[in-house]
Amino acid sequence: MANPPQVETVTSGADKAKLAAAVLLLIGALAAYYGLAKQGALVQWASLLVLLAAGVAAFFTSEHGKALIAYGRDSSREVKKVVWPTRKEATQMTGYVFAFVVVMALFLWMTDKTLEWVLYDLILGWKR
Repeated sequence: MANPPQVETVTSGADKAKLAAAVLLLIGALAAYYGLAKQGALVQWASLLVLLAAGVAAFFTSEHGKALIAYGRDSSREVKKVVWPTRKEATQMTGYVFAFVVVMALFLWMTDKTLEWVLYDLILGWKR
């Protein structure tokens, strides 16, 4: 499968302005939430949600936002191409994994006990 060509994008001044506006709107959302504490919870949450939505909208109109949307679409398209295992295959593979874990645990336990015996009983002579 051929790799798609790498595309380098040059960010324009307008794109940088959109990103800066998105960051400022997000900071403004937090400032409004905490600054409007005396106005009541409804005003706090409304200002937070409106400014967050505006910040997200500003981000998604920039080139980085459009690239993120394209990445999401491509990922969704790739997930649809995946051939998922049947229930029987998934159960069998899960069984193999559990069996391997048990065998590996026994092997590591035996290795640990053997090294313990060699080091403490034979070499150092520390009898328990």
